[in-house]
This record gives sequence, structure tokens and C-alpha cells, in this order.
Amino acid sequence: MTDPNDNVREELLARLAVSRQELRQLLEPRSPENPGGAPAGSGFPRSRTMRMLMSSRGMGTVGAAVAGLLVARPALALRLLRLVPIGAVTRAVMVRTLGALRSRRH
Repeated sequence: MTDPNDNVREELLARLAVSRQELRQLLEPRSPENPGGAPAGSGFPRSRTMRMLMSSRGMGTVGAAVAGLLVARPALALRLLRLVPIGAVTRAVMVRTLGALRSRRH
């Protein structure tokens, strides 16, 4: 004999699985190669803006903006510098530098 609560529970779990799948499809990035939304080897960064900023041209642009801010308003630049997580930025710069050095070797 099956308990009627088991049937209700199974139905609820099935609906929950469907809604979770719908949420995954909504939250995962979509690409032209994969319109369904599942990431096909998409790594960090996923957004176009972050990819542009992490490229060499983007880093040059950010560096020029920071240098301009330091020249124009040094007090504001120093206040903003306190908000930057120095450890994370240092780690990211070191990873990029070491990666560039390794790629030059090979």
C-alpha cells in the first residue's frame, strides 16, 4: 500500500526539479553558439564589459584613467584607494604577470 502523502511528495519534488531547471536556464549566460543558456566552457569573466576591461586595451584605459585621477585629484584618488581590496588586486596582477612571462618563454 502506498501512502497518499508519498504521491503528493513525489509530485512536489518533480515540480521543484522543473522550476530549478528553469531558474538555471534563466541565470546562466547565453551565447550565440549555445542559445539554451548552458555555459559551454565559459569562464571568468562572462560579461562583455569585464572581458573588455581585463584585456590589454582595457587595462591600458583603466590605467590611464587612474593616472589622470591621481594627477587631477590626488586626495580623491587616495580616498578611493582605501576602498580597493589591495590583496585581490595584487593577486590578479601577479597572476597576469606570471602568465605573460610563462607564455613568452614557450
